[in-house]
Amino acid sequence: MGKKITIDPVTRVEGHGKVTVHLDEAGHVEDAFFHIVEFRGFERFVQGHPYWEAPLLVQRLCGICPVSHHLAAAKAIDQLVGLEPEDLTPTATKLRRLLHYGQVFQSHALHFFYLASPDLLFGFDAPPEKRNVVAVAAENKELARKGILMRKFGQEIIKAIAGKKIHGIAAVPGGVHKTFTAEERDYLLHDNDTPSADTMIKWSREIVSFIKDYHDKHYQWLNSFARYPSGHLGLVGPEGQLELYHGRLRAIDAEGNTTLHDIPNNSYLKYFTEGVEKWSYMKFPYLKHLGRKRGWNRVGPLARLNVCNGIPTPLAHKEWEEFRNYTNGQINNCTMHSHWARLIEMLHCAEMIKGLLEDKAILGNDLVREGKLRPEGIGIIEAPRGTLIHHYKVDEKGMITKCNLIVSTTHNNEPMNRAVRWVAQNVLSDKPEITEGMLNQIEVAIRAYDPCLSCATHALGKMPLQVAVLDYEGKVVDERCKG
Repeated sequence: MGKKITIDPVTRVEGHGKVTVHLDEAGHVEDAFFHIVEFRGFERFVQGHPYWEAPLLVQRLCGICPVSHHLAAAKAIDQLVGLEPEDLTPTATKLRRLLHYGQVFQSHALHFFYLASPDLLFGFDAPPEKRNVVAVAAENKELARKGILMRKFGQEIIKAIAGKKIHGIAAVPGGVHKTFTAEERDYLLHDNDTPSADTMIKWSREIVSFIKDYHDKHYQWLNSFARYPSGHLGLVGPEGQLELYHGRLRAIDAEGNTTLHDIPNNSYLKYFTEGVEKWSYMKFPYLKHLGRKRGWNRVGPLARLNVCNGIPTPLAHKEWEEFRNYTNGQINNCTMHSHWARLIEMLHCAEMIKGLLEDKAILGNDLVREGKLRPEGIGIIEAPRGTLIHHYKVDEKGMITKCNLIVSTTHNNEPMNRAVRWVAQNVLSDKPEITEGMLNQIEVAIRAYDPCLSCATHALGKMPLQVAVLDYEGKVVDERCKG
């Protein structure tokens, strides 16, 4: 009979997660699965609502990345009213971009400083009470202070544009509902109780230097932990550069061969489909022409830096070149390098934010364009965690009849399962027992993807991570629950 040991604190992964490890007759790891056990229902909840409510409703998927859902839905709703991204006014486009970069900036800061840095600073075997931001502050006060203020800066941008830091209102069909004031701009351009955009650039460069130094000192485990070949997917701009707000879809395989050639957003259904498994509510997206076995991709910072040809801001581009040189120009399939990639994106966002704040167009009053209702709209954006797709259909009255959401964590479903399998096969090979260190390694592997499991299953609530080891007859050998 299996045993169950409860460990606190709650895992630093948002949502409901369960891991099962299956052993063969010899007691060796045969397979491992990352189960998402939340109910998947939000796509049905929005049906029957008028299309203009979608950008507000879908924010409730998550308190971590509501802005990303808000903007992806807004881009889809623009199409429903007959408008493409280039049809919006310059002011509306730049305000939406500023909102988006503020969201990515604050989300990356939250993940790295609050969730990931304890893994890096304290290691796998650190006691539970030390794996949190409070312990980080005790060990490295300046790192924690900057992390808190950097996240606050991004949240202040969101509040200025959307009215609230969480679940505000910014985008409306065809544009935005209000302009940016000179006072709001000046507050973010100058140091006060919230440090300025220039300070954010300075600190972002310092944090990138910190992670590079960490890689130099710990290269062996960072290069090998949960490393496996995969495809990579992300949006790119007209010149193939990193694009977080609006671009074309590009995918490459583990060797760098292009598997999706910069397709327009509206064509995504021709190339993508989703597999299902009876053991998880979360689907498995993949490229149709490659099939389920070969067509899955990672998304997020690591994938985006792999698929792009460069970054359109000078400081971040220089860091991207160094990042690519680290693997001699080869595709980077190291899971733990996601944190380095995430911090380079933070620097890019800080540069973009400053440029937009200094652009007088964000103070304009030409905010909305009008068009003619169409039956279908698709919005794709690069959320902090990766490629996010919103697809809506409406009837002649403008009521939503169909909603399909493929969120970043859903794309990363197969990659996270591979990461969990890697840990199981490398840690449980000698003894089928769940130790604290093994449990932490599973968390570290999953957390590198910054998953939002509630987004992926369109549900609400939190649940701790559960891990169970089953023998070849399906009997529980060991089980632990965090939280």
